[in-house]
Parts: sequence; structure tokens; C-alpha cells
Amino acid sequence: IVIGAFRHLKPQEEEEEITGGVMEIFVEPDLHFFSTDVDSFFCDMAGNSEIDEGFYSRQLYVLGHEAMRRMGAANVLIAGLKGLGVEIAKNVILSGVKAVTVQDEGSAVWSDLSSQFYLRECHLGQNRASCSLQQLSSLNPHVEVSAHTGPLDEELLLRFQIVVLTDSSLDDQKRFGQLCHSHGIKLIVADTKGLCGQLFCDFGEKFEVLERDGEMPASLMIERITKENPGRVIWTDDQKHGFSDGSKVVFSDVQGMTELNSIGPVEIKVCDKYSFSICDTSSFSEYERGGVVTEVKQPFQLDFKPLSEALHDRKLLILNDHGKISRHNTLHLAFQALHDFVKNKQRLPYSWCQTDADSLLEMVRELNTVAEVEQLDEAAVRLLSCTARGDLAPINAFFGGLAAQEVIKACSRKFTPLQQWMYFDALECLPEDKDRLAECSTDTRYDGQTAVFGASFQKRLGNQKYFLVGAGAIGCELLKNFALIGLGAGEEGHITVTDMDYIERSNLNRQFLFRSPDIGNPKSEVAAKAVCQMNPQMKITSHQNRVDAASEALYDYSFFKGLDGVAAALDNVEARVYLDSRCVLHQKPMLEGGTLGSKGHTLVVVPHLTEPYGPAKSSSSNAIPLCTLKNFPHRIEHTLQWARDQFEGLFKQTPENVNCFLRDPGFVERTLSHGDVEAMETLEAVWRGLQDMEAGGQRPKSWEDCVSWARCKWETLYNNDIRQLLHCFPPDEVTSNGLPFWSGSKRCPHPLTFDPKNSTHVGYVMAAAKLYGQTYGIKGTRDNGSIEQILEKVQTPPFNPKSSVKIHLTDQEMEEERQKESGDAGESEQVLLLSLEELKGKLSSLKNSAQMHPIDFEKDDDTNFHMDFIVAASNLRAENYDIPAADRHQSKRIAGRIIPAIATTTAAVAGLMCLELFKLVQGHKKIESYRTSYLNLAVQYFVLSQPSRPPDFQVSSAFIQPHSASAEKTQRGDRGLIHEPLSCLGPQQTLTVNTSIV
Repeated sequence: IVIGAFRHLKPQEEEEEITGGVMEIFVEPDLHFFSTDVDSFFCDMAGNSEIDEGFYSRQLYVLGHEAMRRMGAANVLIAGLKGLGVEIAKNVILSGVKAVTVQDEGSAVWSDLSSQFYLRECHLGQNRASCSLQQLSSLNPHVEVSAHTGPLDEELLLRFQIVVLTDSSLDDQKRFGQLCHSHGIKLIVADTKGLCGQLFCDFGEKFEVLERDGEMPASLMIERITKENPGRVIWTDDQKHGFSDGSKVVFSDVQGMTELNSIGPVEIKVCDKYSFSICDTSSFSEYERGGVVTEVKQPFQLDFKPLSEALHDRKLLILNDHGKISRHNTLHLAFQALHDFVKNKQRLPYSWCQTDADSLLEMVRELNTVAEVEQLDEAAVRLLSCTARGDLAPINAFFGGLAAQEVIKACSRKFTPLQQWMYFDALECLPEDKDRLAECSTDTRYDGQTAVFGASFQKRLGNQKYFLVGAGAIGCELLKNFALIGLGAGEEGHITVTDMDYIERSNLNRQFLFRSPDIGNPKSEVAAKAVCQMNPQMKITSHQNRVDAASEALYDYSFFKGLDGVAAALDNVEARVYLDSRCVLHQKPMLEGGTLGSKGHTLVVVPHLTEPYGPAKSSSSNAIPLCTLKNFPHRIEHTLQWARDQFEGLFKQTPENVNCFLRDPGFVERTLSHGDVEAMETLEAVWRGLQDMEAGGQRPKSWEDCVSWARCKWETLYNNDIRQLLHCFPPDEVTSNGLPFWSGSKRCPHPLTFDPKNSTHVGYVMAAAKLYGQTYGIKGTRDNGSIEQILEKVQTPPFNPKSSVKIHLTDQEMEEERQKESGDAGESEQVLLLSLEELKGKLSSLKNSAQMHPIDFEKDDDTNFHMDFIVAASNLRAENYDIPAADRHQSKRIAGRIIPAIATTTAAVAGLMCLELFKLVQGHKKIESYRTSYLNLAVQYFVLSQPSRPPDFQVSSAFIQPHSASAEKTQRGDRGLIHEPLSCLGPQQTLTVNTSIV
């Protein structure tokens, strides 16, 4: 169903026509409105401001609820719907603004098809905006999308809060820029010409930024606070702060110097990496222990100049490639000159026409008599002229991501906007030998690309064979770019894409090739079909395989030998490292990119030239010590990881062990080989899971048994275990040095008392009982009244702390104790062995029990009680230790290990990756032609640098085994890497080896 939706229109302007189940509302002959979701339309009309957390799941972790609500009130106009315009529109619509209007008077031509992914050959000669409307509307059911096919005028612009101009004249930019500035309309100007582009922002005067960078406020545990002027705050040494001079903080849970808990934000001055100074604390009470210091984000204001003024202020240029400072300044003049060229000659410069290039250069020199740029990059001006007719998908993808991010900043007031100009070029993509450029083709879907690179390059691009690993967010963007540039679309070309995942609803907000009807289908299969519709010439095969050691029989030497390159669109380091190792082994180039919210990076690995991705860096520094999780948590991340471990142990690991015991006769003996202590824990859990509750086990027979188990588990975790800990380490415990034991990162806990009227207490019991019953195939109820009735009858066993219990303070102490116990064969060892023998006898009588149903954690299904359990379990433990609780949204991100994601960053990263692809296909041999990039769109931070060369190392002949026929076969036939026997080295010779081929 396609249903028209409109707002802010006068009743007399409405004209409705309903035909065949489709309603189109025509406000004027050239203005059409479409919405593809009836429910969302009527919810919006009723003023429903609820955010669809299922749809915007990953983006919410980038922007937050408040910013998303502000975006939900924004009306955006995007003028110009060529390749750049449609990229911006796609990203803005996915982001979730209220309404988007796309404006374009022009008709589709052949060159549009090289970057406008919603135009087909059948659309040639038709209006670009009208042809793209239905596809744009289907991207997000919560956004009203309309098309305006008439000219831009003041009346139209005044309807919107944000205006984006693409493919516009400088006169229009100045005229509409002044209008927008004077009426408080945020203006963004974006333009791309060939391999160059520009971006401009004007958000008016006194534009308030509510949050500078989107980073989580820093929060630290306090070790000590001095009583002096100024007071000094020292925190625990397990983490470094991110504060700077002038940052403001608040204090909470400080004991002793309680005055700090009630004062407002305090400005700080950093002393060193583990301390800062605050206000005068000399008159405050003496500090005792505890406390948390938390950063307070401060809003700030920015003033923008209108475009006509900013045009002459080169201080407003934001640099992105520090090796091209003079080029950025030159391009600022060159784009102005290009506008004058078009105005005078009514056309862009002809491709690779030296006469036009000379004319443009002369115009730039004339402008520079006023601008006085010290060093003009005249070569860049000539190349801009020669490539200005080009319309390249990767450049548009990059600028489309950046411009859409500025739209988000304008309507959400989150993140720091661009102030105010930015230029970018990828002229190093051109052939290192410019004479190789051939004549441009005409009337083909690649006209916008051959205008830059020539027809012979297009043929080479079409005959490439590439392997894309991953069809998620970056994978979708790469496939779209591949289709537009014609990668693998030639007679000999081919693309293989693999992704083992299936489409979920949370994917739809950024993996733009997927729609609601695709949910549950393989990502690779749906993505392949979608891009074949964009470019019917594509030759693509989809797989649903994980690329790892288990699939090496499929992705073997023969497979890699037939490839020209590999693109990695993966979401974890381990998979990247493995794929990189395969590319190094088979000497294939690899394109790699990743995102984390507004941050992104790209890397190109070129055999024999650049450093490979390399082995995974150790993440042990980020691992939470076991003793911290078990007894001494001090951050919400600790309690959430503890809750996740509880889920895995109770509802997955134990049921899996039970099933292994029931079907595998060797399970017990294999478990005993792991050590007596571990075997005892595992086998006891199996026995409890199989033995009925009446006989001392924990196997339920009814829903009432599940509730009883959950209530007793609550008592054990949140009361008994805490009482035992406090018995071992009382609140007034002191260390051997006379210092308080419960200080610094050790927060003194307190036991909880179950309250049937407390929603978190009952919520834990409900979720735990439902999940426990599910592992045994027992269905329960969601009725809280029924739960309360059962709880009234539950009797929790009495508990008395034991003095014999030993609690370890560090993981090292725990490991030393374990090794000591395993080395002792004393009386305790004999007791343990007897217990194990007794347990084996008990288990032998339970072999005929019914199997259990292990539960795999799934964070995105709000009806399965998984997150209900995690949130309740974590927040109850946080209450034990006086740690601030986390809401469901924050808990899902941390416990579910969700990677924040947004379509804007994904588009920009995929664009940069494909620019490196151009260089690989060109066969560039100079390392200075390639770029590694790091970007943060939240603060307009860009670093593009030359990749590192692979380090060399020397192998002495003493370490090389004697040559043999079999060794030579291995070296040549199976690996294809070493083509001469290494035994040719003399006894004192060494072999210098480049790590890119090892």
C-alpha cells in the first residue's frame, strides 16, 4: 500500500484521488507525497512521539533518545537528485527526521546512472526526483518523503528548517544562503566534481550545540580527596581519565566529605593522569572513603557566517589531509572559478581538454590576486578541469555521508558542526601514467565514470573478480558502489559475496538494501538481488558461509588464485585477522573498513607494498578480572557482565552439559580430565539439573517449582552471598597497612531484603522463572498477581555465614591457590575424590532423564525475557554495591556488546574504500598513492595518511631446513609463494623477507 501523507498545508490546497488501493495527494502539479507505512502514518498524525527502538536500535546508541526526538520534528529539503543528492537523501531518511522533500527539475541522462542508484535505464528522459521517490519512501516507514519537480524559490525554502543544496550555481548558493541565514534556516551546500568535492555549513548565529562529541561522560572511582586549597582528587589507578582543564564534574556517594555530594558542577584543573584539582576543600569534612566523580557535558554556542561572507574567509577551511594544505586552499578558489566557467560557457570543461584547463587556471590566478594564496596547486586546478564532468559513486558516497551527518547535527544539536568549509580530493586515483587515459565512451551507464578514467579502465574494472566478505551495513554500501562503478560486471568479471547472518529488523536502519519483507532471509542473497536490480549487468554469487578455518576447503588455493582482490566488511577483529592472513598467504590485495558510531577507518593492504592488517592486538587490558566480577564490582559494566555470565551459566552451559551427559557415554571421564575441582562443579550442576527438587536437586515439575527456584536464587545471590562476603571482610576491615579495606575500587556492599512490592525484585523472579521453565519445557504465566501468590508460599532456606570460606582478592591469588590445591594430595584431595565417586554413582541412575533446552542469548527480542533477566540481575547487584543502575537501553548495549552504528559513517567509509579500489585496479605501484583513513564525523576529524610499509626481517640459513623434493612441492604447489629452494643460501647467508608475503 502506498498512502500519501502531508502536513502544514492549507485545506484548500488539498486534492485527493484514490484509485486501486493507492492514495496519492497532489498539493500542486509538481509536488507528491508518499509514505509506505499506514500504521506509522496514522500514529504520526495522532502526534505519537514514541521512538521505534527496534528500528533505530543501533543508531540510538550513537545519538540518544533526546536527539532523536528533536530530529523527529525536522523538515528537510534536499535540492538536486543526482548521485550526491540521492546519497544525502538516503542517509537523512534512514536517520529518522520528520519529513524529507527532494527537489530536482532535471531529467535522467546516461551519466546519472554511474552514481544515482535509484535510476534505471527505463527512467532516461524522466524527472529524477519523481523516478526516485518510491524507492526513497520505502527506506524508512517513519519519514514522510515527497518530491518537488519545480524550481527552487524563496516560498519553497521557507517551509523547511534545513536546506541542502547540491549541483547548484554559486549565484543560487549566495542568494539562498542569505535567505536561509536571515530566517534561521540551516544551510548545507555540497558539491562533487569528478574526484574533488566541497562541503559548506551555515547554521546561523548563536547555534547551540548541546553535546560536543557524543562520548559517554567519564566516570571514575575516587581513591582519595585532600583537604586543602585547592582540593585534589585522586582516583584508583586501574583507569586513566579523559578530562581536560576546564571540564566540569559532579560528585556522588562520597563518604566523610559529603559537602561535595550536594554542590553543583565543579570546574577542574588536571594535575596528572590520575588526579585533578577542584575548589577549596579546606573547610569541608574529612574524606573517609568511596565516591564517584562524573563528567558533566557542557553546551556551547557557535556563530556562522553566511556563504557570501564565508567565501572570502580561508580561516574557515577544515583540513582533512595534511599533505594537501595548499591544495585545499587552491580548490576553494578553483570551485569558484568553475562556477564562473559554467556561467560564462553554459557547460562544464570538457574531459581532458587542455584548452579548458588553461582557461580555468587563468580564472583561478585572477581570483588569487585578491585571495593571495601563497602557493597555488596549479596541477590540481588542471586535473579538476579535466575531471569535472565525472560523477563518481565513491566520491558521492563519501560526501553523502558527511553532508547527511551535518543535517543530523543541524536538527538534533548533537555533535560539533563543520565550521564552515571542507574540501576533499582523491586525484591520486588517476593513473600514475596520465597518458594511459583513453577516449570517453558515450551513452552507457558508466559515462560519469569514463569521463574521468576512460573506457579502457572501465573494461578492466568490469573484468575484475572480487570476494566480498560481509553483507551487513558496510557490505550493502560496498555492493551498491560495486554495482554503480561496474565492478565485476564485464564479460570475465564476477563478485562472490558471503555472509552467514540473516536479516533482522534492527538491520533496516542502516543496511539500506533490505526491507521489512526481507526479515529472516539471508543477507547475502537479498543484497545480491538488490544490486542486480541497480545494475542488471552485475555477475554475482551469494554464499551463506563463515570465512574461517572450517571453510578453507571451499575458499581454498584455487578459489583465491582466481581472485583479483578481497573486500572485508566484517564486524570483529578476529575475522579480519583471519581474512588478512588468507590474503597475505595468497598474495591478494585487501580492502578493509570498519565503523563505531560516528567513527570510521579504512585500510588497504597491497602485496609487497603496504603493511598487512596483522595479528590481533591483545585485549587483556580491557578484560574484567574474575575477582572483580565475583566480589568487588564498582562499575555498571561489571554488574552487567556478571549478569550475562549468570545467564550463560544457568540457562545455557548447564543444560548443554546435561544433554552431553545424557547422550555421550564419555562425558564424565572427559570432564574428570579437566581437574577434580572443575569436574566437581560441572558434575554437581549436572546432577542438580537432573534430580527432582524433592530429592535435593533442582529439576522442576511445575511452574510453581520454577518460581520457587527463582526466589531461592534471588536470596542466594543478593542476600546470602553478600552476607558471606561481609563476614569475611566486615565493613570496618583494615588492611595490613592499617588502611580501610573497603576503599578505592572496593565498594562495601550491603545485602538486600526481598520485597514483593518492588518491581525489580519481582521482575527478576519472573524472568528467571520463565527462562528456567523454558529449559525444562515448562510454560509459565506473565501475571504478576499469580507470581505473588506463589511467592507467599515459598520458604527460603536459612543461611549462616561460614568462617571456612576463603575469598580471593585478586585473580593471581586465585590462580596460585588453584595450583597449590592441585599439587597437594592431602586429606582434602581424598575427600574430593570420594565425593566425585559418589557423584558418579548418583549420575548413573539418571541416564534416562529427559533432555533440557539450552537458551542462546538474544538481545533484540523484547518478548523472550532475556534482557528482562539481564537488567534485573545487573541492577539488583548494582544496588548491593551502591552502583548507579542502568536503564534497559544502556544495559542492552553493554550486555549485548552492541556496536553503535549510523548510516552516515557507513556510507563515508564505503566510499573511501572504493577510492582505494580504483587505485588497485589501476595497478598503482607507489605507496604514496594509497591512503589509510581515520575519521570522526561527530567532530569533523579526518586523518588521511600514507599506509605503512611492511617491516622486513632477516632469516638466518641456520634456521632453514635442508631442501628436499617434498619441501619444494609444498613451497611451490600448495602455497605458491616461494619459487626457489631456500637451501641455496650459504651457511653464513641471510634472507630478507617482506612480511606482506609471509
